[in-house]
Order: sequence, then C-alpha cells, then structure tokens
Amino acid sequence: MRTGVPGGAGAGGAGAGDGVGAQPGKPAQPPKSSKPPKPAEPSTPGSGSQPGGGGGGTTEPPPSPPPGKPAPPPAPAALTLSAPQRAPADKRWCEKVTVEFRNTGGSPARSGTVTFATHIIGALGVDWATIRSSQSLPTPIAAGATRSETYTVCVESWRVPLGMRVETQDVSAVWE
Repeated sequence: MRTGVPGGAGAGGAGAGDGVGAQPGKPAQPPKSSKPPKPAEPSTPGSGSQPGGGGGGTTEPPPSPPPGKPAPPPAPAALTLSAPQRAPADKRWCEKVTVEFRNTGGSPARSGTVTFATHIIGALGVDWATIRSSQSLPTPIAAGATRSETYTVCVESWRVPLGMRVETQDVSAVWE
C-alpha cells in the first residue's frame, strides 16, 4: 500500500521536496493547497479491506445487546373492542351487553374501565338522551388473547318511562 499524495511521490521517495514527507520514518504530509485531496480508490468487491466487506449483497445482522443490558420492553397492550351485542334484561331500563376484547399488543392489559353509551329511545324512535356508565375491564387480558364479557348495563328507572327503551350503542375502553 502506498502512502502519500495521490499523483505525487510516495513517502520518503524522490521529488518529495518542500517538506512533504521527506524525512525517513515519518509519514508523508500532503502539500498545502486550495484543492481537496482525492478520495482513496475503493477496494475490489468482496476483499473485506473496507468496513462492510465491500459489497457482495450480504449484510451482517445487527449486533446483539451486550450481556449486561436488558432487552427492550415489549410493546404495550392494545385492545380492540367488538361492536356491542345487546340482549334484553329483566327490567326495561337495563340490558345485557356482550363485548369481545382482543389484545393485539405485546403486553397484557392489567387494569382498566369499559364505558357504555346507553341511548334512551322514545316510543316513536326519538333519541331523548345518552347516559354514560363505566364498569371494570375483565383483566388481565394476555398479549394476543381474546376475552368476551357480558355486562348488565342499567340507567336510572325514572329516565325510562313506559313505552321507552334503552339501547347501548357505543362502547369504549381505557387500560393500562
């Protein structure tokens, strides 16, 4: 391998005047000029003289974490809820609502609440009010697992006079 200025003499070679590496045993110094030096020529593919192996289409896997460091934590829990499946209950101001919870995250859902939006519907189909209520999430829900739960959702009896009914139309959840 040659060292020195591209296109000039090698280290300690003849014609290396002006103080450009003329002393034996010391590496050559590039001359001071306004032009930047030319980059070194790349090695032939597969020679391995440059970092990365110089080509060939193969890559090394990323280095594994050192033995003293813990692995990164798994992804947090991510719940998706099914549409509520409604069934009548024994009182007109209540209904049974079944919801399926699917955890698509990497960690279990350990706690949380389910919120129901129950609409009070009049005899002619008019939506008179929406009452929100919350209950506990059926925890724990393991990562990748699906769990179904049936809740009895009620509103105050005076809100649902004769001829009116309740419909739980929306369900949402928060979890940790």
